[in-house]
Amino acid sequence: MIRIDEIYQNVFVPWAQSQRNCGMHWFDPFGSTDLQDLVNQPQVDQLDSRRYLFWDQEPLHKDTVAVTLTKFKKMYSGHHHIITSEKDSDQVEYIKNTYHITPHYYFFHGWAALDWYRGYNRSLLIQPPEERTITRTFIAPNRIIGGQRQHRLLMLYHIFKYELTNNWISCPAVCPDEHVPVVDLVRSLNHIYPDIEQIFSNQPLPIDFPGETGHPMKSCWLDLFRESADCLLYLVTETLASGRRQHLTEKTFKPICLRMPFIIVGTQGSLAYLRSYGFRTFGELWDESYDDEPNDTVRIECIASLLRNLDKLPTQDKQDLFDQAQEIIEHNYQHFYSGTFEQILWNELQGMLNEF
Repeated sequence: MIRIDEIYQNVFVPWAQSQRNCGMHWFDPFGSTDLQDLVNQPQVDQLDSRRYLFWDQEPLHKDTVAVTLTKFKKMYSGHHHIITSEKDSDQVEYIKNTYHITPHYYFFHGWAALDWYRGYNRSLLIQPPEERTITRTFIAPNRIIGGQRQHRLLMLYHIFKYELTNNWISCPAVCPDEHVPVVDLVRSLNHIYPDIEQIFSNQPLPIDFPGETGHPMKSCWLDLFRESADCLLYLVTETLASGRRQHLTEKTFKPICLRMPFIIVGTQGSLAYLRSYGFRTFGELWDESYDDEPNDTVRIECIASLLRNLDKLPTQDKQDLFDQAQEIIEHNYQHFYSGTFEQILWNELQGMLNEF
């Protein structure tokens, strides 16, 4: 298994060193997109060099790439390439055409999940699914809710409006990343739902999970074991949920490792994208047509309608659905931890190197 903090030094740099005039560039610390944090290894100065910029940790946004890519091309001569973790993406096409840079893809966040969630299959933290008593419909953690992640506010709007708060959810009063109060963030969404401010004003924010305050960053760990064991499914509010592109993160793999069904609040086709890596989803048990909906707002409304219908079910029916999901849950769990998913990712990564 590849450690995600060593993937550049242990995989990509040795490959570049075996090539002629080939340089690798990535951001350190993790999550940065600032040019000052760009690593340059191995050192290559030739005009005919090939330059590979890894923009694989974070999604592409026109406003965040503009300054960095412009300066990168001026600073480093040669043939420029960008490596991303998003597929079938309008943003990638924009970068390619605007900056005349050749794009490549591999599933970085799949590797990150394999690294971060290793060993939990050998722990005693996760209650076996066959021993669980389902009392709630879903668990829905929400941390960063501003900027490009305001789709989480739209999802929470429906949860609050339709009184689905009997489930395990979290919601900060102030976005911990942008430090903007929720009351100000939802104001910008009035054009979608005129009553959104009123709906949020009726909520006793912040809403925390038991024993938590301040909505800590826990992406690289599994947590909420007791709360998850109560629930029929995990509502994954992904990093991206708008536009034409496929971009899943480690968040999608949390319910897989927690041995749970899931619904993904993501871009159109997120479930199909996940299935392309050998995982199974839950269309046999409930309506997953939301994944085909091209309108981003309507797709969230479809998910909200599905959650409402599931929440109305008697407790025993929820238990029965969870029991019926066991085969899929076990397939996904074994696919993640047995090495088959890793082999798919390794073949994909090698294929990317071969196309360089």
